[in-house]
Amino acid sequence: MKFIENLKFGKDGLIPAIVQDAQDNEVLMLAYMNSGSLELTIEKGFTYFWSRSRKCLWKKGESSGNTQEVLEILYDCDADALLIKVRQKGPACHTGYKTCFYRQYKEGGQESKIVSHKIL
Repeated sequence: MKFIENLKFGKDGLIPAIVQDAQDNEVLMLAYMNSGSLELTIEKGFTYFWSRSRKCLWKKGESSGNTQEVLEILYDCDADALLIKVRQKGPACHTGYKTCFYRQYKEGGQESKIVSHKIL
């Protein structure tokens, strides 16, 4: 795919993908894609990522059912990062929170403040 060929993947073959809720623009998560997971995402219409720890492809929501239907894929001016706008089903975070960014730095740094909510 010409689009994928124009992207700048890192030395590890990965590109960061920021996932955003298309309805309310909340940032849901950050994950990494390789060319294969990006091709699957485009082909299937749902997000697929590369697990850096398990060294394998994974579909978001494959086991939990909390899928991300892709509505739009954008890339930045340097072509080295993706923004994927999705229709999220259920929580995006494996902890049950709507977003993986549910904690906020608190002055002094000794504890964090929960700024999101769990979806049961």
